[in-house]
Amino acid sequence: MKAILVNDDRSLRWDDVPNPEIKPEEVLVEIHAAALNRADLMQREGDYPPPAGCPEWMGLEVAGIITEMGDEAKAKSDWKVGDKVCALLGGGGYAEYVAVKYDMLMPVPENCTMIEAAAIPEAFATAYLNLFIEGGIKEGNTLLMNAGASGLASVIIPMAKAFGVRVITTVLSDEIAASIKHLNADRVVVTTKEDISLVLKEELEAGHGVDVAIDCLGGEIMGKCIHYLTHGARWIMIAALAGQLTQIDLKNIYVRNVRIIGSTLRSRTPAVKAQILAELVKNVYPKIEAGLVKPTIHAVLPITEAEAAHDILYQGKNVGKVVLTVK
Repeated sequence: MKAILVNDDRSLRWDDVPNPEIKPEEVLVEIHAAALNRADLMQREGDYPPPAGCPEWMGLEVAGIITEMGDEAKAKSDWKVGDKVCALLGGGGYAEYVAVKYDMLMPVPENCTMIEAAAIPEAFATAYLNLFIEGGIKEGNTLLMNAGASGLASVIIPMAKAFGVRVITTVLSDEIAASIKHLNADRVVVTTKEDISLVLKEELEAGHGVDVAIDCLGGEIMGKCIHYLTHGARWIMIAALAGQLTQIDLKNIYVRNVRIIGSTLRSRTPAVKAQILAELVKNVYPKIEAGLVKPTIHAVLPITEAEAAHDILYQGKNVGKVVLTVK
């Protein structure tokens, strides 16, 4: 089969690799579409190696069709050859086929295409993990989701709204604010015009401060914003794209019982990931199939144009997910 490999100069090529050999607990998925994640860029640059046993090529989420099953996968699951599935991977999605443990699969939702389904596993699992497991968010709470135009925000914002959460998000311009209007955030803060820390102070004083923040930016502004949260709030760090250092008033943290939580999906055990996927199907799929939550697709390119697809993410041009078609 073919897969996307990284050259010594970090450029990409579509080249021959060995066909996957499935283990007893695995199924073979013929990949129709693979969605991009920022972790793919980090892996390409050598900063985010795949877990042991995973293919060397990138790709954390795919959609396709089961073409072969191991004996244990047949015995322990309801999957069958020919089923349309989407899958959460440790790596290996930029290819024609991938071997996946049976409990890392979810069905393709009834109202989703393969392209849309490919954008579900990593982003939706990350959203669910941080909103409900780490964040413990509840109906009536307020969420701060930084970087509202990101692929993850395009999932987290409508997912939170579908569960009755009030959402504040940040963007860099009025143009970007207009482009995410369909996500229906309650307040979109254009940070070149408003100071987000002052906005959060205003929200807190008005009686509806932030209960959960999901932050992929970090940097100096994180330390300023964390002073203006509700008592017992959770600030969840999932990346630090705006800087790894900040200054925090520690007294504010313990007086207000604020928790700072570091969180990545990829570092979770397979058992935890499987549980997240099972909860997603049970709790979130009804919202997807009712049309309340759906992946926002920014661009679709053929797998042979993976480098151009990566450039969209490098340049921050995407509002929503970028997806590669394979079949």
